[in-house]
Amino acid sequence: MANPRRASGLHLQNFSDEETPLPQQPTPPSRLLSIVVFLKRPHAFLFLLSLFVLLTWVSLRFHNPQPRYSINGSSFPPAASSLSQRESADRDANLVRFSSVKFPSQFLKDKRGWLLNPVTAARDAGISGGAISCASVHVGEIRPGGVRGNHRHRGCNETFILWGAATKFRLENPSLEGGYAEATIGGDEVAVAASPSGRAHAIINIDPQRTTFLLGCQDSLIFYNDSSIDFNIWKGL
Repeated sequence: MANPRRASGLHLQNFSDEETPLPQQPTPPSRLLSIVVFLKRPHAFLFLLSLFVLLTWVSLRFHNPQPRYSINGSSFPPAASSLSQRESADRDANLVRFSSVKFPSQFLKDKRGWLLNPVTAARDAGISGGAISCASVHVGEIRPGGVRGNHRHRGCNETFILWGAATKFRLENPSLEGGYAEATIGGDEVAVAASPSGRAHAIINIDPQRTTFLLGCQDSLIFYNDSSIDFNIWKGL
């Protein structure tokens, strides 16, 4: 005869085994699992590469917010307003500039460097009032702090090529407040400028170290003891 207590114990044990749920195995979070599955796909490499490039670009922009432009040793961001003001000053001063180091440019055609004919360079750049020929030519230099010109030719047009140092070109312009326009070129730039007959001009080296070089071309012979030349136009130079 079966022991009723033992049978009852077995019944309770079986009942307990059926009712008690087994402990569940831990499963990884669904988001992490999705990422792992995604990274195993072939196109995941392109995604990671794009993300790396984006983060690199953001880092560079953070450390260098804007490229900087340097003239006469001072750096400043080339904001649109600054570039617009510079272009306006160049027009008023009858001047066109180009880089002597960035290749190619309007006048820098090959890696040997720039080579210009002053008459055709001014004409091709759209500068008016320059020399129509080179009947008289002079080449020279202006050391730091020096000034050349500051006079007015009433019998010829003149075209200049300026390079080598931070240089200020002043041209008489009665339509402007103060009666003249000024444009400043950097040491790594070359400028082609024109001074029409009857307009005074001056060239000032504002570089602390480097020398300005210039070529001047007039379309008639120049005699500096001639009464057609007015000297010392601007007393403060």
